[in-house]
Amino acid sequence: MSVDTTFSLNAWSTGMGGIRHPLLSDFWPHGAVAQAFGIFADGPGMVQRTLFIIDPDGVIRHSEAYTSTLPDPDVALGKLGELKG
Repeated sequence: MSVDTTFSLNAWSTGMGGIRHPLLSDFWPHGAVAQAFGIFADGPGMVQRTLFIIDPDGVIRHSEAYTSTLPDPDVALGKLGELKG
């Protein structure tokens, strides 16, 4: 999810070689979904980088915010393994 336009998200996805998961443009009203999730940074008007793990029923099972780093794929996969049981 990003507060960028769908045009920007499509260009970014293409530039990354194509992204297979859905991308959500939270452009208008600006950041409304991010605000509902509590990850909208009012000052810069951007979404805080956050990893959500959502189960097949749509329940958020884990969330972790990042300020200056990217999520570690191994840690994320480990958390998925824990949740899978």
